[in-house]
Amino acid sequence: MPDVGADLQFSLMNVLLLGGGGREHTFAHKLAQDPDCSRLFIAPGNAGTAACGSNVDLSVTDFPAIKAFVLANQIDMVIVGPEEPLVRGIVDWFAADSALAEVQVVGPSAAGAQLEGSKAFAKKFMARHQIPTAQYREVTTPEEGMAFLQTLRPPYVLKADGLAAGKGVLILDDLEEAGAALTTMLEGQFGDASRRVVIEEFLSGIEFSVFVLTDGNTYKILPEAKDYKRVGEGDTGLNTGGMGAVSPVPFVTPELWKKVEDQIIRPTVAGLSAEQIDYKGFIFFGLINVEGNPMVIEYNCRMGDPETEVVFPRMKNHLIRLFRDLVSGTLQDAVIETIPEVAATVMLTAGGYPEAYRKGDLIQLAPAGPNSLYLHAGTKQTNGNIVTNGGRVLAITSFGMTIGEAVQRSLEVADQVQFEGKYYRRDIGRDLLAE
Repeated sequence: MPDVGADLQFSLMNVLLLGGGGREHTFAHKLAQDPDCSRLFIAPGNAGTAACGSNVDLSVTDFPAIKAFVLANQIDMVIVGPEEPLVRGIVDWFAADSALAEVQVVGPSAAGAQLEGSKAFAKKFMARHQIPTAQYREVTTPEEGMAFLQTLRPPYVLKADGLAAGKGVLILDDLEEAGAALTTMLEGQFGDASRRVVIEEFLSGIEFSVFVLTDGNTYKILPEAKDYKRVGEGDTGLNTGGMGAVSPVPFVTPELWKKVEDQIIRPTVAGLSAEQIDYKGFIFFGLINVEGNPMVIEYNCRMGDPETEVVFPRMKNHLIRLFRDLVSGTLQDAVIETIPEVAATVMLTAGGYPEAYRKGDLIQLAPAGPNSLYLHAGTKQTNGNIVTNGGRVLAITSFGMTIGEAVQRSLEVADQVQFEGKYYRRDIGRDLLAE
């Protein structure tokens, strides 16, 4: 007779989730409902994640402190939310430590994380595997950069090679301004991240985001999304980390999906396998639809934010089972199940974001209702109150049968939330309503 108790014990896991933004609250919200999750810790977390598990005052890049916590709390699985610890090699660090050998870690190796950690690496990878992307040149001097810029038509795209907290991409219409900006970047505008700059041909089209979970050999495609990066309505103003998102995306037809999988997803995963790159985690494909043909703008080595806030709420799957399949090499047997409803998220930001903004302002939440969900980003608890603690403060995700209905529900909740300097875009998804 099988030992049912042993199977049950195997199924329960103590989980440490690294990160503290809206993406991580969305992970935590799912994990808190997961029957395989015994105890959930979030480091450092936010006011929202505190309702899902236990927040822990740990830096996501303090690997020795993370090890000590993992061992002291019998952690079975570590889920890495943000990119920086992945690029710094947390997966390799765990794998090399015999005391941590049994801990399952969800995320790619440092080599795999270079898809996001180095724009130049990503571009060379795409070239090696014939993955469609814009023509480019990586440069380290203004002279070679200017020579390439002069071969392009405006606008001009400049990207810091390394991680720059989402701020390392400039799009400029004037050649002289582009040359001056290139010089400033190479002189260290974004620190070491921009000592090397990738200059790209500008692609004209409409952007969308695709996500897969992969073990480096097989993959499962998650729901797609479209995010809105500009701070101002009508996609104007400065770039931000994301002001909102919707899923699904109506212009992503079966024909376009087939091209995405055949021309981009499959050769990317095959390329990782061929190059023997250890990759057990998410790949975020930032894509653009150019006259019916998908092209890669960028890779990320983790889930997107705010896209996670619409992708995960549409998934029926429990995460731990998917992650177990990922680590054990049985991902090919998994089936991604989604609800048919549209999810739309509207991001509430602190006044002044993405430039200087205030922290510490009291947040007054309103009842979200049955079709909406608060997903905290830049918040923390102080003396029993929830206060602002970042530029992007709260994501409000709502469901509806149409984009318009889902967005309207989020906007109705957003109108009722109160904090000093509150700002949000009211036009999320409006460009898709005619689709």
